[in-house]
Amino acid sequence: MRVALQLNDTKLIEDVLMSPKDPVVRKQLAYILGRQQVLINLDNEDELTEIISNTNLNTQFLALARELDIMEPKTPEDIYKTHLEPTQRAHLGGAPVDSHKANLASSFVNGLVNAGFGEDKLLTTDGNAWIQKHKEGGMMSATAALGLVLLWDVDSGLTHIDKYLYSNDDWVKSGALLACGIVNSGVKNDCDPAIALLGDHLESSKPLCVRVGALLGLGIAYAGSDNSTVLELLTPSLSQPQFEVQAIAALSMGMVAVGTCNDSVMTSLLQLLMEMPPDKLADHNARFIELALGLVYLGKQDYCDTVLEALKVLPEPHQSEASTMLEICAFAGTGNVLKVQSLLHLCSEHSETADPAKDKEKDSASKTSTATGKSDAKDGKDSEKATKEVKRDVLHSIATVGIGLVAMGESIGGEMSHRMFGHLLRYGEPSVKRAVPLALALVSTSNPQLSVLDTLSKFSHDADKETACNSILSLGLVGAGTNNARLAANLRQLAGYYAKEPQQLFMVRLAQGLLHLGKGTMTLSPYQCDQSQLNRVSLSGILSLLIACIDVKSTILGKSHYLMY
Repeated sequence: MRVALQLNDTKLIEDVLMSPKDPVVRKQLAYILGRQQVLINLDNEDELTEIISNTNLNTQFLALARELDIMEPKTPEDIYKTHLEPTQRAHLGGAPVDSHKANLASSFVNGLVNAGFGEDKLLTTDGNAWIQKHKEGGMMSATAALGLVLLWDVDSGLTHIDKYLYSNDDWVKSGALLACGIVNSGVKNDCDPAIALLGDHLESSKPLCVRVGALLGLGIAYAGSDNSTVLELLTPSLSQPQFEVQAIAALSMGMVAVGTCNDSVMTSLLQLLMEMPPDKLADHNARFIELALGLVYLGKQDYCDTVLEALKVLPEPHQSEASTMLEICAFAGTGNVLKVQSLLHLCSEHSETADPAKDKEKDSASKTSTATGKSDAKDGKDSEKATKEVKRDVLHSIATVGIGLVAMGESIGGEMSHRMFGHLLRYGEPSVKRAVPLALALVSTSNPQLSVLDTLSKFSHDADKETACNSILSLGLVGAGTNNARLAANLRQLAGYYAKEPQQLFMVRLAQGLLHLGKGTMTLSPYQCDQSQLNRVSLSGILSLLIACIDVKSTILGKSHYLMY
């Protein structure tokens, strides 16, 4: 079965599933398919279809929780343990600060810790009162956290969320739509409740935040299903005027069609990229469209060659960025040494050209002081150079994450990549340094090795805020769902250290929530079956978060914190 899954051959998977005569063995194979979210239509095999569709996943998860005696809901304070943060208590005078940022962090932590348990102490009891303590976008993320708490519980979970769908506040409504998508994540239901609830909120007449919530909800609910109905619903949003809507629609399409080489999705995304005006190239949302195209070819290696040729029509900075994104996705988890070498070459290119560029700028500055008449034209060229420089920074960040993505498939490749990242942290440009923690998180997701934890702990105190924020979040991803005591102590120290820095403290809280994901019963690792099987749907979610963190100020620390889901 593992070989059939690696070949991604649906007919072969079906033959292997039906070959054993023992019903217990069949059920075990069906559970493997359900874990990988590989959907197969079987006639007259209701029990196997139910297992593959993950219909009883929530019931089985709660049975495990009762067995382990961890049903008691946890509050964010149980995770923070602020009484062990003396610096923070001294700074706050012993009283908690009721800030919007702190409340937003608590919403995320509450959702992550109580994920799948169906009850908590903030949202399921008196959710409205808690949601009102947030501002605009914060309301969206706080309501969406309800989806995490009710994860996989399609029947009663949607009933809980239903009241928020009729809210007068558009932000709450968008959060409820996103929550509907999260509840349906990984569970196939014949009634398709997510399409019924979210499909009506995609028209251009609806408020922007409502459309974003519905689009992302559909992407999460049907990730990996290659559902043609969902793709037809999402495609018209690519032509809407708002760039954020286009980007989220593209990302959702990429997640639905992940690793399928779907031609219609590829054509739509390519067309969108080719028609994109140059002024949008620097926008962080453009990255999600490039990522979506990469997700369609995730793990497909040479199948992406024709698309790489088509991307050559794009203007240069944008072309190299989109091509690199597509290549790293296509060779994800393959351990391809040649690809790692070419990505390392990309990362080092900037260092070689950095000093001459500075010299040229100095020369141009001296010339402009003598020839004032030509200053306007030169200003235009300088701004053009600046855009290329920004774009080159982004390209190197993508290449750095790509090294981790390609090398993550094998233990030796992972160890080698740690050594490479050490060199990049010492000699790389700032844009490369910011991306190295993200690449480390990708290689060691939910696998807290001491060497990785030490490196990330060191850079979590970095003078550059973005490097520090990415390192802190990466600590959370590396320890996700492990309840690692050493890492928990590290994060408490960081919370005290960053008591006066709201941005970094917000990241520390997110990392604490990830560390205690599902009270230690869940994992974010995309590899299953003794590291032999890559779950493309899991990887697409982690990759979307890491690409968002390339420009962490504009996304997770800005208004797009909903991308955490």
